[in-house]
Formats: sequence, C-alpha cells, structure tokens
Amino acid sequence: MEEARRTITSPEALKALGHPLRLRILRQLGTHGPATSTTLSAALGENTGTLSYHLRMLERAGLIEDVPERTGGRERWWRGVRGLDIRRPAEEDLSPAERAVAVELDQLRLDEDVELARRFTAGHRDSEGWMRGSRSLSHLTKQELGEFHDEYLQLLARFSRGPEEAPPGSQPVLLRWFGLPATATAAADEEGDA
Repeated sequence: MEEARRTITSPEALKALGHPLRLRILRQLGTHGPATSTTLSAALGENTGTLSYHLRMLERAGLIEDVPERTGGRERWWRGVRGLDIRRPAEEDLSPAERAVAVELDQLRLDEDVELARRFTAGHRDSEGWMRGSRSLSHLTKQELGEFHDEYLQLLARFSRGPEEAPPGSQPVLLRWFGLPATATAAADEEGDA
C-alpha cells in the first residue's frame, strides 16, 4: 500500500538537515530502524547528550518521531518519519543565514554523492546485481523536467519502505536522481526564455 506523501519546505527542516551528525542519524534510522540515543551512540560513536540534542532538533523539524509502541521507561525510541517529500524552500523565502545553511547542506550531499559514485564504480562488477545505474540524455522543456521529477518521486514512494516493513532478502539501497542542462549555455538560454 502506497503511503501518502507529506511535503516539507520549511527553513527549519533545511536547518535541521544542514548538520553532518543529523544526516548520519537520519541515515542510521533509515537503514537500521528505530533506535534510542544509547543505541545511536554506540553505532555513531557520539555521546548520548550530543545525540539527544540533535534528535530534538530533528524532531522539531518533523523529520523523526517517537515510536509509540516502544514508549516506556526512561529512553525514547526514535524512527524517521516515513512519506516525506523534503523540498528546498524558495530562495526568496530564505534569510542570508538560511542560504548559508543550504550551501552547507548542498556540499554535504555532494560529498556523499561523490563517495557513492566512487563506490559504484569500484564495486558494481562484484555486486551480484545489487548495484544498478543508468545515464541518459534527452531534450526536455523545463515543464517536462518537472513532470519527470514528480513521476520519479511517485516511483520512489511506490517502492519506499522502512526497515520495519522490509521483506526478507531486502537491503537498504541508496538512490539518487538529478537532471541538469547538458551545457552551461543551455542553462543561460533557458533563463533568457523565462
């Protein structure tokens, strides 16, 4: 059953994502499922006080939530919120400080994507079908590119599962998509047409 997607475009979510440890927390929860600050501490090599602070920041931004069925005792169990479509706020809605956070987040994501591309290149032959990729070139209008992006998000939602719902034999799989003009002049021409 496909989950309803909730779009988040708030500067608070952007700020919450603009920290390397928070990204690691989200990746850990998304990969391994619910955890406490203690179990995250062991997995990430950080102290529980630091983790508790960052968990609260992620909770305030609506990116993680309590696990109600595991509530009780002193420690809270956390999980990533499923069905989120996190989008960057419009540039004009961001303060200069928020724009700086966006730049930092872009750099963190770029670093991760470059590392993933290296891992793909080095390991795809021995992956037994677990690494797949595609490259393409198409001539699209800006509207068609937006439609492609929206359909890609629908496809992701169709196949999106957390570790708690994962069927036997599944693994966490990192997926990436981005589209950009093939040349810098194409981007400049497109802006001139707008």
